[in-house]
Amino acid sequence: MDDGPSWTIREAGADDAAALALIGAATFLETFAGILDGDAIVSHCAAKHCDAAYRALLADGARAWLAEAQPGGAPIGFALVGTPDLAAAEEGDIELKRIYSLSRFHGSGLGAALMREAVAAARDHRRLLLGVYARNERALAFYRKQGFADIGTRRFDVGGKLYDDLVLARPLAL
Repeated sequence: MDDGPSWTIREAGADDAAALALIGAATFLETFAGILDGDAIVSHCAAKHCDAAYRALLADGARAWLAEAQPGGAPIGFALVGTPDLAAAEEGDIELKRIYSLSRFHGSGLGAALMREAVAAARDHRRLLLGVYARNERALAFYRKQGFADIGTRRFDVGGKLYDDLVLARPLAL
C-alpha cells in the first residue's frame, strides 16, 4: 500500500544552486530532445541552467522550492518564482520562471504540490504569470487545470534559436 508521495519539498537557497541547475538541465533536455534543435538545447542549458544562473536568480530575490526523492534526497524537481521578465507583465505581477520535475514523477502530485508553493509565495501579488512552449500540450493542460489562461505570446530564445511561447496568467486573491 502506498503511504503517500515518495518525495518531499523544501525551500531552496543559494547552497542548492547545483541541484536546481542539474534538475533544470535534465528536465529541459528530457522535455525538448527531438523537438528543439539539439545544439540550441545544449547552449541554453549551459547558460541558463548552471549554478551561477540560479545563484544570480536567488540573489535577485527569486524564491525556489526543491523536491527531493525519498529516501535519499536526490533532487527531482523544483519551482522558482521571481520578478517578471515578460512583456505582458503589469504592476503587481510575479512570474513562475520554472516548474520542472523528472518525468518519472509526473502524475504523482508533485507538479500540483510545487504549484501550491509558488502560489502561496505569490499571494501578495495580483497575478502569477508564466511562459510555456506553445507546442508543449502536457504542460499547457497542467497549467490550465491550475487556473491559468492565455494572455499573450512571446518569442523565446533557446541557444540562439527563437521558438513561440504562450504567456499565461492566473489571478491571485489579494
